[in-house]
Amino acid sequence: MEETYEFTKEDLQEIETIKAKFPTNTAATLPVLWVAQRRFGHVEPAVQRLVAKTLELPESHVHGVATFYTMYYKERKGKYVLDVCTTTSCQLCGGYKMLHYLEDKLGIKAGETTEDGMFSIQSVECLGACGYAPMMQITNDVYVNNLTEEKLDEVIESLKEGEMPEFESVGMPLLEKRNI
Repeated sequence: MEETYEFTKEDLQEIETIKAKFPTNTAATLPVLWVAQRRFGHVEPAVQRLVAKTLELPESHVHGVATFYTMYYKERKGKYVLDVCTTTSCQLCGGYKMLHYLEDKLGIKAGETTEDGMFSIQSVECLGACGYAPMMQITNDVYVNNLTEEKLDEVIESLKEGEMPEFESVGMPLLEKRNI
């Protein structure tokens, strides 16, 4: 039997505010999917149907949007989703080594969730931080740059204690003033 999902009164008020910012309900699909994912932790097909019904859109449209973007979770994930970049820059700097270290540490493979529901690991394409490789993103939020095994150990321990790592500000090198 499929689980039934409903938005809260507060969710519906937020959705109305979102809809008011766009010329059509179709244009509100992305932000309303965020509302749904924040509420339910994922946008499984039943949640996609709720979004479609709420926006009065075809289910196929919402499904197409949800499945196109990797930031929407189409299945239940752990409390913390660890997206490890394995694209070329990260790969060359040890991305796969960090991915395999996490898999060994947590006892799961990429695409799986720990039995306690705390962690999911994903191997992902570029997260746009090639200069700080290898890196990962935690649950569509904080970036953790310049990964090492020690840094991963610290991050996992903090997450187990319910503490999200601080945002890492990484400065860009200053360019010399040039006369062009």
